[in-house]
Formats: sequence, C-alpha cells, structure tokens
Amino acid sequence: MPRQLHLNAFLMNTGHHEASWRLPESDPYAHVDLDHYVRLARIAERGAFDSLFLADGPQLWNTVAQRPAGALEPLTLLTALATATEHIGLIATASTSYNSPYNLARKFASLDIVSKGRAGWNIVTTAGAEAARNFGLDAEPAHAERYARAAEFLDVARLLWDSWEDDTVVADKAAGVWGDDGKIHPPRHRGTYFRVEGALNVPRTPQGYPLLVQAGSSEDGKRFAARYAEAVFTAQQTLADARSFYADLKARTAAAGRDPDHVKVLPGIVPVVGSTEAEARRLEQVLDEHIVPEHGLRRLEELLRLDPGTLALDAELPGELPSEDEIEGAKSRYTLIVELARRERLTVRRLIARLGGGRGHLTFAGTPEQVADTIGRWFAEGAADGFNIMPAVLPSGLETFVDQVVPLLRARGLFRAEYGPRQTLRERYGLPRPANQHVTGVPALV
Repeated sequence: MPRQLHLNAFLMNTGHHEASWRLPESDPYAHVDLDHYVRLARIAERGAFDSLFLADGPQLWNTVAQRPAGALEPLTLLTALATATEHIGLIATASTSYNSPYNLARKFASLDIVSKGRAGWNIVTTAGAEAARNFGLDAEPAHAERYARAAEFLDVARLLWDSWEDDTVVADKAAGVWGDDGKIHPPRHRGTYFRVEGALNVPRTPQGYPLLVQAGSSEDGKRFAARYAEAVFTAQQTLADARSFYADLKARTAAAGRDPDHVKVLPGIVPVVGSTEAEARRLEQVLDEHIVPEHGLRRLEELLRLDPGTLALDAELPGELPSEDEIEGAKSRYTLIVELARRERLTVRRLIARLGGGRGHLTFAGTPEQVADTIGRWFAEGAADGFNIMPAVLPSGLETFVDQVVPLLRARGLFRAEYGPRQTLRERYGLPRPANQHVTGVPALV
C-alpha cells in the first residue's frame, strides 16, 4: 500500500491563535466545557484523523488576562471522550518531572482499556521554574537531568505495563483459580530517581504500551526520541529545516537499533483557510488585529530570559541574547524563535503576531488547495510522515480543514477515505504491539 499521511488534531480551547477567544463566535468558557471537546473529537473522527492530542502542564499558563487559562486534566477528559468516540486515538500530555511511574502507568493503562486500545502518551519533561515551585522545588532541574529522569521513568513504566503477562487471567471457575501468580512480574526497581517494588494493579492492555509520543527537538530531546518515541511532534518553520530534522531523527533512530519507520515525524501546522488567498489573509489579519501586544511582549521577554522593559515593539530583537547553552527550559523553541526573528528581520511586534498564531509552529494562510499542496510537498520531500493540525480557531477551523482540505488529500491518494476495521492506535500508526519482555527474554523495545 502506498505511504499515507498521519493526521493528528491538536485541540486547544478556542483555537491556537491567542486572540481566537475574542471572535464573536467563540465561547470564552469552552476550555472547561466537555460538550465543546466532544464536538471537536467527533469532527476529527468524521475526518478519519489518526488521533487527537491535548497539551498540558502542572502550572497556570500565561496570565489570565491574555487568553482562556487553565485546562481540564487531559487523562480525565480523554476518558470521557473515549465514550463519545469509536476510532480516533487519544493522546494525553503528562510530565515525567512531576509524576511517579506507578500512578502514571496505571492511568494510561486504564485509558487504553477503557478506549479499547486508543491511548497515547505525549512525554514531556516540563520546563520552567513556575512548575518546579508547585512541587516544592526552588528552581527547575537542569535540562540534562530532566531527560535522565525521563529515561528511567520510561524504563520503569514499561516494566509496569509488562508486569502482567497477556494470559495471566485464567478465570477457571471450576478450579477456583482466577489468575496465574506465576505470570505476574514485579519490577523491583532500584534506580537513581525511582524505587518501585510491586506489579501494576491493572492487567496488560490492548496495546501493551500506549503510543509513545515526544515533542522535544533539542539535542537531549532528539536522543530521547531516538530511543523511545514512536511519534514526534515538532515545530519547523521551513521545508529545509524540516527535512534536516526528519533525516537526523531517522538516522538517530536507526543508530539506536530501532526501525526508522517506527517513529513518525509530525510537524505542526496552523492552517487559516479561505475560499481565496485574499480571504485567508483577511481572516489571519482579523486574528492578528485582536492580539494585545503587551501580553505577547511580556511572554516573549520571559521566554528570552530578558528583564522586563528590554524589548521595544517596533524594533528588532537586541543583538545580544542569551545563548542556547544558557537556557535550561524549552531550548529548541528558544532557538527556533530567535532564528525566525533574525532570518526574517521581524520587529518585536511582528514576531509577537507570528507567535500568537502558533507559538513557533508553521502558520499558513491560503486556499484549501494551497494548504493541501504544502502538506503534500512536505510529505513527498522527506520532511514529514504527517502533520499535527493546529486550527487557529475552534471549532470552525477544524471543520473547514475536515470538509475542504481532507477531501483534497484523499483525492490525491495521500489520506484514507475511512477508518476501515477497528484498529488500535498503534496499528493505525503502523506500529507493532510490543512483546512482553518477561515472555521473550529481551526488552520489548530497544
């Protein structure tokens, strides 16, 4: 079968554009409305998307003045969405920095069972002092330390998911034997960051492990992805940069002893779609005109580690900025933003507008045909295995993409017409079910 796109719907309250909540049709309270998310999930499922994705962090994002702030806990929300959908994958973000392996492994196993094999985990290491202080720390752990902890966390989680063999449950009523204790394998792990003794209290799940997703593009992030990730969300501004990232990650995956086809690279794209190019540009302009520059200015200074009042809206970024080596959090996003500003000689005001639409992800305003052309070109030229679709406004942007762009991708043979027989999320991404390491005698994933 010819290679086809993987499409993931990245859902963010009223849309990815920071001013989307100010449009007349937007509901400022949608971020805590289950019915809103059910509607979005069903739209994405109508488009036969592989999966949907919820971002998250253990801190209050932005200031409450800027845009709808706060979010429902994603595993809780996705469990509800599992009962309202049938096919679409359900990917939740959860931090290895501020969770324990046992509790989180149990939650993802539960979601996978409830959804009949549709769970995915976006693994993050959580940058930022704000989150650290919510967990009793004075400062965030160093970048390399966060990734070392994440690696041990994943190793322990996989031991927990494998702590039941698939055929542990006997259910022999006549003999009075429900399960085979010989097929339970407690981790008895003693490591640098974690001590975990007992087996998971949830049976092995339909997928074995949830789909493992990762979003870091720093050196540490790429090393981690090559070892563990099965789908990678990435922010890339140009085709050339995306091709370079794609080739590098596939090579690293092969060097780690894994099949490069078993990691899917999904750049983010924020499509603003109009019936004509001029209409798309007008829609984008309306959104940008609703940005409050002072909000973006404050966030940009925080991201660039600059003192308040350093930046001027109608000037370019200062010549001297902290180097990436001095940045402990969100290294890859820091580099992308600085390079974007330098390459296009953007004023701070224009940079804020660009970031307001997609926070560093590719933003594209055009007709359905132009959006499909861009997606098809990146896919064909070795820059992507699919895309993280990030509508600027929700639900209208997702509806437009499903109704006007997806049919073009199908007509070009790039995307499925329908789901077909029931599949797990792993199967839809073309991935094998991991063998239980206690049965085979080798690690389930290298």
